[in-house]
Amino acid sequence: MSKQYRGGFITKSPVAPTTSAASGIWTLDQATQYIKAGTWPKPPVVGSQSYTCAGTYSWVAPACVTKVSVVAVGGGANGRSTGGGGGGLGYINNKTVTPGNSYTVVVGAGGAVSVCGVGNNGGCSYFCSTSVVKGGGGKNTGTAGSYTGTGGGNGGTAISRGAGGAGGYTGNGGAGNTGATGTSRNGSSGSGGGGGGGSGILCFGGGGGGVGLYGQGCNGAGGLWCCANTSTLGGGGGSGGTAGCRGANIGCTNRGGKGGLYGGGGGGYSIPGQSNPGGNGAVRIIWPGSSRSFPSTCVGSP
Repeated sequence: MSKQYRGGFITKSPVAPTTSAASGIWTLDQATQYIKAGTWPKPPVVGSQSYTCAGTYSWVAPACVTKVSVVAVGGGANGRSTGGGGGGLGYINNKTVTPGNSYTVVVGAGGAVSVCGVGNNGGCSYFCSTSVVKGGGGKNTGTAGSYTGTGGGNGGTAISRGAGGAGGYTGNGGAGNTGATGTSRNGSSGSGGGGGGGSGILCFGGGGGGVGLYGQGCNGAGGLWCCANTSTLGGGGGSGGTAGCRGANIGCTNRGGKGGLYGGGGGGYSIPGQSNPGGNGAVRIIWPGSSRSFPSTCVGSP
């Protein structure tokens, strides 16, 4: 009788395996040799690395890791007279890497706080290069950040004061909004697990919601405006990201809300006022990429 093990069968009918991971027919002697060598049966190496502070890094592939999956979220733009666009989210699965080799990781910053109405775009986040996988940064004109990869979503656009939410795993971030009356001032919800857009009125807008790094979850809700016109709520965080901050009239100065993590756009404001930063981007690498894949296959901890 044969007995099945990880990697093949132990039997009396020998067919020589080529590696310790080979499927097929194994003899007791062949299996014993690999067991003594400590190479069979061997569980896969499971792990992850997250980069959440803006900057450039070098990731070294661990021993025995040959495939990874990666998600990248771009930084949200800061708000000025128009809310900032949300950062895009891109992911790639089963990407080949070589153990011991170094790979570039870049995390885009959220558009920085600025005075005098100067706007700053969100930074681009990527692994290896922008042509492999990328979450594009949102623009201070309200344009959404794009993405490159196997899948993902664009950030949300900003319409007047309300900021755009970060892109989702299978859809775009919610749009920021403002209108003359009523519910047209509310932001829209994200899609595919993306962040919600911030609400807005004529003076200031809420920040866009961010997006999480642990795979697709619930959509971020669109922000609501206060009927008294004294505050605007930021968009909700999608897939475990944080919500954007509310905008408000503080001491006769209208201020938009800060964008949520990761990738939410900053809320817009009216002059005089102060610019409001977008949320930073982020990159997360998980392995083995052959069995862990975005948007939702075994992408949680570790």
